[in-house]
Formats: sequence, C-alpha cells, structure tokens
Amino acid sequence: MKQPVSRTLPRLLRLVALTALIGSGLAHAADDYADITQLLKAGKAGDALAKADQRLAANPRDPQLRFLRGVAQSDSGKPAEAIATFTKLTEEYPELPEPYNNLAVLYANQNQLDKARTALEMAIRTNPSYATAHENLGDIYAKLASQAYNKALQLDATNANSVKPKLALIRELFSADPAGKRPAAAAPAPAPAVVATQRPAPAPAPAATPAAPAPAPAAAPTPAPAPAAAAPAPAAAATPAAPAAAAAATQDVTAAVQAWAAAWAAKDMKAYLAAYDKDFDPPGRQTRAAWEKEREARIVGKSKIAVQVSDITVSVSGNKATARFRQAYSADALNVTSRKTLDLVQNGGRWAIVRESTGG
Repeated sequence: MKQPVSRTLPRLLRLVALTALIGSGLAHAADDYADITQLLKAGKAGDALAKADQRLAANPRDPQLRFLRGVAQSDSGKPAEAIATFTKLTEEYPELPEPYNNLAVLYANQNQLDKARTALEMAIRTNPSYATAHENLGDIYAKLASQAYNKALQLDATNANSVKPKLALIRELFSADPAGKRPAAAAPAPAPAVVATQRPAPAPAPAATPAAPAPAPAAAPTPAPAPAAAAPAPAAAATPAAPAAAAAATQDVTAAVQAWAAAWAAKDMKAYLAAYDKDFDPPGRQTRAAWEKEREARIVGKSKIAVQVSDITVSVSGNKATARFRQAYSADALNVTSRKTLDLVQNGGRWAIVRESTGG
C-alpha cells in the first residue's frame, strides 16, 4: 500500500507482488514486467498503471500484467479498482495466494477486518506454507483482539486490571515502526524468484573432501614409537569419515527431495504422502487427515502436473536437514516458479519432511 496510515494495522500488513512468472515466458513479456516493476519501486504508480494498461491492451489475459496493474491501482489510490482486479485473479487462478493476500490488505485499509481475515485464510488454504499470509493474519487477529478488549472495557470497567495490560501490548505492536519489516508495496516482480537460483548447490563440495585419505601417510611414522602407534591410527582413519558421512547424508536428502517431487508429478499419492514424517504438522490449523484429503483433491484433480527442482542447497546437522531449492510447478494452464524450503528429519533410516515453506 502506498499510503499507509501511521500507527495503524494497514501499516503492518504486507502488500506483495506476484513472485511467480505465470504463462508466457517470452523475453519481451519479461521486459514489460520488469519495466512496470521498476516504476512501482520508484514510486511512479501512475506511470506503472499507464504502462500496464497499455500492455494489457495487446495482452488482456496476461495474469502477471493484471497482477502488477492491481498493485499499481492500489498504489495510485484506487482501492475499488484494485479489489476488482485481485478478485478476478482469485477466481481465475485460485491456486495463487498472492491475490488473496493483497485483497486482505486492501480490505484492512477499509477496516473490513472480517473480509481481510477471510481472504488471508483463503491464501493459507491455497498455500499453507505462505509465510506472508500467516504474518498478516496475525496482525488481523491482533487488531480484532484490540477491538474485543475495548468492547469488554466498555461493557464492564471492573475488568480494567486484566484487560488494560493486554491492550497496552497490542498498542505497542501497532505503534512500533515496522519500517524494515514491511517491504514497499512495489517490491514486485518475478525476478527475485529467479535471482536466488544463482547459488551453487553445495553437494559436490563435500563429495570432494573424501579425497582426504591423504592423512594415511601421516600414519606411517607411527611405527617408530611402538606405544604411541596404536592411538594415532584410529584418529587418522576417523578424520575422513566425517566429511564422507556428510556427503552421503547430503546425497540422501537430495534424493528424498527429488523422490518427493517425482511422486507429486506422477500423482502417486501413496509415495507423496509417505514423504512426510509422522510428526509433520500441517499449517493453517488443519488436522493431518484434513490436509491429506485436501492435497489429494488438489493433486489427483489435475489432468497433468510437472514439478521440477533445481539449485538444491542442503545443510545437515545430525538427524536434521534443510533443503532449499527452486521449484517449477505447472498444472494444466498454470505455471509457477518459486523458492521452496523443506525441513527434514532422519527417521528409521529415511529422510522425511517435517515442515515446508515457500519463498525466501
């Protein structure tokens, strides 16, 4: 939002731009997106809106242009038009959480907190690992709590001792300057989702270290002092074992991620759900059974799915691991590229997912 009200809820909420490139990947289309994005970042919402409208005249169905147009409408002080734009996108692309999120921010600006909450719950239902929507929903709940506490004080002033400290905490939250927390409304573009792909996958690095059998020659001098020879030998042999084990663990985690993606693409629900650990806690306050049922409906209901992972970065610590990668997902007419993070644990000799998140 371009004109946040200081010390109020909308200042804390995040208006985001679409982080995924949908549909056409033509170079000129990507240039259009980048041009409009730069105008938004520069605070030239009117110019961005004019350019979006110009490009949409030639490509009226382009969802990325329509999304950027909604951001420009919001920044230009045209909330009703922005709401209409994002609402239409939620109807045509219900699997994208960003339009729901931006609708929530616009509703919150109008103090329509129930509508904002509903939109955010839809964003989370669409993508339970969408962190921005969870954060915004927390802000909505805090504001609703503030209203409820104020009402409680109006109805019964004897509750002041218990209610006022809670109100003070919430007021402190909304009076804090969130500059650094909330990105500018015009921080859009597909580019951020691709920039991170430049990171090299570290898997090969550990693989090179097993060449450390070089310590073996160090064991040769040990025969001189007979008593000391026995102790150093095990130490020299143990040194290369650690990097070798790390390399093997990294490979196993990478294989688990690739198997998860393959099962998803193949719509093999048994293998897909088996990729999640028994301790996986579905986001969005869903039960495990409800989450599995919804995932099956979303996956099996597609005529064709493709899931590709690239630029995998794996870090392992004991029986825990984190895998970060770029995910390219397509289903029917929808194409989305985003960053993904999976937290895994080793259980029963296999790596399984305990948490997943999108973005970052």
